[in-house]
Amino acid sequence: MSAPRATRGTALHAGAWWVWALGLATAASRTTNPLLLGLLVGVAGYVVAVRRTDAPWARSYGAFVKLGLVVLGIRLVFAFVLGSPIPGTHTLVTLPELPLPDWAKGVRIGGRVTAEGMLFALYDGVKLAALLICVGAANALANPARLLKSLPGALYEAGVAVVVAMTFAPNLVADVQRLRAARRLRGRPDRGAKALLQVGVPVLEGALERSVALAAAMDARGYGRTAQVPPAVRRLTSVLTLGGLLGVCAGTYGLLGDAGGGYGLPLLAAGLAAALAGLWLGGRRSVRTRYRPEPWGARAWWVSGSGVAVAVLMIAANGYAPDALHPPAVPLTAPVLPLWPALSVLVGLVPAVAAPAPGPGAAPARAGDPAPGGRPARRLGAHRGPDPDPLTKEHAR
Repeated sequence: MSAPRATRGTALHAGAWWVWALGLATAASRTTNPLLLGLLVGVAGYVVAVRRTDAPWARSYGAFVKLGLVVLGIRLVFAFVLGSPIPGTHTLVTLPELPLPDWAKGVRIGGRVTAEGMLFALYDGVKLAALLICVGAANALANPARLLKSLPGALYEAGVAVVVAMTFAPNLVADVQRLRAARRLRGRPDRGAKALLQVGVPVLEGALERSVALAAAMDARGYGRTAQVPPAVRRLTSVLTLGGLLGVCAGTYGLLGDAGGGYGLPLLAAGLAAALAGLWLGGRRSVRTRYRPEPWGARAWWVSGSGVAVAVLMIAANGYAPDALHPPAVPLTAPVLPLWPALSVLVGLVPAVAAPAPGPGAAPARAGDPAPGGRPARRLGAHRGPDPDPLTKEHAR
């Protein structure tokens, strides 16, 4: 039995995807076992493959995977050139060592490269890459505009800036792809430095026009206007928000550390409670209203709960299987896949079944697409007649 198709009223809450992805990232931060980390990446990739839409932000997952591979490569290069703090006996190669002054004691460039040091760097790099890929899964699955609607009033201004920044790169990539396709249809080369320079002008012009249109739309909707609140409420809001964020930072540090699991979770819960109270009070300054608030239904609980379950089970696994979750680099041994932690990672596959499948209404409407009423949908602010968007035609120079 297949999952129901996502429509405007049944699509999953964007915050549920972020809770799920952050749960996977927390689980990845608790282990250096490359087999478990690879399993986490596989779980995130499978869910993205079966539940992402055709929206521009859904194409960012591949960029995060490439970024993770780049980070892994940089970590290995640094370990090869600058050495590793892990002593080893299996020498791979000996590089010419550059003499450094006394004030740089403890730092070396070149020297002996050991297999143990490179293995330690590999474990560390795979962990960083897995964290980036988990965050990329949230970017590919969560609609940033719908996530902005769910933010508290106190974070609305900052949320708008984040959403604009997150959607800039996907729109830029889509513009470049459209212009390259236009050049190919006209029989002109779409690769090389010359083609890139000719594409750059209309791409920048389109980005400027979108910025002006966005600024006009925000001004028309009263962006940045605030209401008056008593001074005592403002002071209490600042104390709760600042104290809560400090508690969240300290609790997160305790959870990510190997020795702070005991106090990390209670401190994180207390910090979240104080921060949420501060944000609720700070929302009284916002005069905006919500149209069609995003519902948090049973499917959102299933998706977010699966991510939290993966994180909790992986934290608990550090108590009964620490050696399997952190395979040693000295001596050289092959990592093994522990059974119960691996099964706990597979809990992250719940969104592949519980989340609604992307349907025709999951992606944003484009010009010419049929609207629910039968008439073709048009871009916001589009003129009747030919499309005046300069990005759809090439500038002849």
